[in-house]
Amino acid sequence: QVQLVESGGGLVQAGGSLRLSCAASGRTISTYAMGWFRQAPGKEGEFVTAISRSGVNTYYADSVKGRFTISRDNAKNTVYLQMNSLKPEDTAVYFCAASPLSSAASMATRGGYDYRGQGTQVSVSS
Repeated sequence: QVQLVESGGGLVQAGGSLRLSCAASGRTISTYAMGWFRQAPGKEGEFVTAISRSGVNTYYADSVKGRFTISRDNAKNTVYLQMNSLKPEDTAVYFCAASPLSSAASMATRGGYDYRGQGTQVSVSS
């Protein structure tokens, strides 16, 4: 079983940037599709982005396309989310997710995952 711990959240002004990290332990993530989801207060969780095991294929929600970039360093067992041009509507708890069986494409289209972290708060002020 893999454990996921997110970091890098915080308060930023609109237009600013943040870089989230997801450190995995317990298992190597090289065999896992990885992704980021977010949940805003009073709303259901939503898919943000996913990356394939090799890192070659990435998928993004339309709302973040062109502003967010997911990457992974399998040697460091870490996944990153670079968030630029942040908007107030990006405010949410962001959590990292992992799936040993599903593809990143499936994570994007079906929103499924097997493991998730506790999340990190991202707040964007206007």
